[in-house]
Amino acid sequence: MSRYIRPKVPGATVFFTVNLAARGEDSLIKHIDALRDAVRKTLSERRFYIDAWVVMPDHIHSVWTLPPGDSDYARRWQVIKARFSRSVPKGHQRSSHVARRERAVWQRRFWEHHVRDAESYRAAISYCHLNPVKHGFVQNAEEWPYSSVHRDIAIGRWM
Repeated sequence: MSRYIRPKVPGATVFFTVNLAARGEDSLIKHIDALRDAVRKTLSERRFYIDAWVVMPDHIHSVWTLPPGDSDYARRWQVIKARFSRSVPKGHQRSSHVARRERAVWQRRFWEHHVRDAESYRAAISYCHLNPVKHGFVQNAEEWPYSSVHRDIAIGRWM
């Protein structure tokens, strides 16, 4: 079995991609309130700052900044994914899902990249905001309702 070793940098800013198990599904936007609730509850228990966030039908891109002295983003994702999974229908369960008591909603792993400088920070934020345009869902980032771009426009941080 593979063992993934993730960097443990307290207070890091990290870009994430988190996918549903069944690519092409629309469960994330179909159950957006359940996802928002899972994130809200997790934020209240384990603080972090959401620098950017976009929810696509079958995946999420986000940028988080962890509090000083804290590097445990993996646990936060584990909790968000578990809370969301309990509130939506199960996916197609293979025997390995049953053995691990998984609901087969999410891919087991997620992709992360530590942001190291201002240029990579801007690129990560921009990637989040422009992802709905890239996938052809909208012509302009601000047309996509499931994005932090609206917050950033309101505070003058986006184009």
